[in-house]
Amino acid sequence: MTPPAPPTTPWRQRLWPITREWGLTLLLAGAVFHIVGQLRAPALPDQAPDFTLSVLDGETVTLSSLHGQPVVLNFWAPWCGPCRAEVPQFNLFAEGYPQVAVLGIATDGTPPSLRAAQTRLGIEYPVLLADEQTVTAYGVTTLPTTVFIDASGQITDAHTGILTLPQLAVMVP
Repeated sequence: MTPPAPPTTPWRQRLWPITREWGLTLLLAGAVFHIVGQLRAPALPDQAPDFTLSVLDGETVTLSSLHGQPVVLNFWAPWCGPCRAEVPQFNLFAEGYPQVAVLGIATDGTPPSLRAAQTRLGIEYPVLLADEQTVTAYGVTTLPTTVFIDASGQITDAHTGILTLPQLAVMVP
């Protein structure tokens, strides 16, 4: 006589504890990365320092000309892996939040090399060429660094490290 087969647990009941544990782990990891990025962000003044920088197409952008709308400044470089990885997130954010000016501020490279990087990476928002004065004024020492400015020109948040679309949506002023 063969012993009866053990009762089988439906796959959904077996999958739920694993899914719950992974979900909690990912949520906790995301929170830790966000907090670390906030702690590593530069100390900035309340009012965003003004600048005039060249766009890769030859025009210039002055921060004060964007007064009245929120602005997101993403300091990046083409050689920076995390910077390249977050480009799709910034593209989605710029598309989903057209009322926010998203500016990629390249801290390294020449206009031709940056145009090539913009095409290769599929960057859909304006790319500006940073000068040393702007990099210093915003305290950028690590890339990527993102600064959030509200419609009145006040800095509301800063983050060093890669950002995801949900983080961008929460941090936008």
